[in-house]
Amino acid sequence: MISETMKPFVEGGSAIRAMFEEGKRMAKERGAENVFDFSIGNPGLKPPQEVYDAIDEINHNLDPLYVHGYPSNAGYESTRTVVADNLNERAGGDYFDIDHIIMNCGAAYGVNMILRCITNPGDKMAVFAPYFVEYGNWAGNWGVDTIVVPANEDLDFDPDAEALRKMLVPEVKAVLINNPNNPTGKIYTREALNAVADVLREAEEKFGHTIYLICDEPYRELVYDGSEVPFPGSYYDDSLIVYSWSKSLSMPGDRIGYVAVPKCAEGHKELADALIIAGRILGGTNGPTIQELIVERCLTSKSDIDYYKKNAHDLYEIVTGAGFKCIYPQGAFYMWIKSPVPDEFEFVKAAKEEGILITPGSGFDGPGWARAAFCGKNDMIHRSKESWYKVGRKFGLID
Repeated sequence: MISETMKPFVEGGSAIRAMFEEGKRMAKERGAENVFDFSIGNPGLKPPQEVYDAIDEINHNLDPLYVHGYPSNAGYESTRTVVADNLNERAGGDYFDIDHIIMNCGAAYGVNMILRCITNPGDKMAVFAPYFVEYGNWAGNWGVDTIVVPANEDLDFDPDAEALRKMLVPEVKAVLINNPNNPTGKIYTREALNAVADVLREAEEKFGHTIYLICDEPYRELVYDGSEVPFPGSYYDDSLIVYSWSKSLSMPGDRIGYVAVPKCAEGHKELADALIIAGRILGGTNGPTIQELIVERCLTSKSDIDYYKKNAHDLYEIVTGAGFKCIYPQGAFYMWIKSPVPDEFEFVKAAKEEGILITPGSGFDGPGWARAAFCGKNDMIHRSKESWYKVGRKFGLID
């Protein structure tokens, strides 16, 4: 029998993964060419050539005992040095050194490391709806309750600082944001983030303890039309950065990322030391060594942004042409589509009948909306056009 604490996770499952598995089943039944899978954020691009070049260099030029042996628990010093230098250059300040970079098995692992270090059972974490479905599960790993700040569509899905102010209680030890955002494709404005920072500083003074802003940023490099993703330490000192190369280098299965603790964060040295231990005791021991050495050599490389930008444009034209309202994405590779009926599950079901797989917004605490991941092949997007139009006709959106 499984544990009582595990049962809710099993029962809850994941709507995204369930739809992904449904897509594979439908492809076998209908033929892959008749299924248009927008369910999961699995990059449709192969890694940049620099990744393959780095693999060749590592395999041919480095000592195998170095490549495949244990590094420091925080990661290779050479990797952490270039990551810290790169962050400081992009942030425009002296925020990090190698002691503040902890390599790990990706952003999800990094969030769990942080929560292990800064919370106790019974504490709370706040998130802004809509948010990535797993955040609440990760908090639940450590007996931490999740407070969900409702989405404010009048703010174009920017975080609602005033709503956060009303919901903060002394038990809140962290606020978790995802910027650029999954599922909306929204980049939070500096003004909105400054407002959140003001609320958190007031709460820190009121409650007498630190409230960390955990910034989950795997999509930082995937931005369109010159949009800016504000650097966390520039608007709130007690920020912690979680990063993954899953999206920027199209390496989601390779599980490589880091946690970065700015020097301006309260207790930064003690926290960085604790994170190193957390990575070990949670079973990761260290980040995957070959992947560390690869990203060290590919920090300035990234996936083809124009590929995703064209996908965003083409899908937007198709979906709005079919009569649907949606948010044009500023970053990441997701489109947030308004359901034509209050129950978005009815919309998702109708789309599925036409071979289109999208994810219900309720799974992101965004009822009445649905998410479409446009990171797949462009030809699939174009082949889906008639199916989108059939769905639009079902709901009387077009003739």
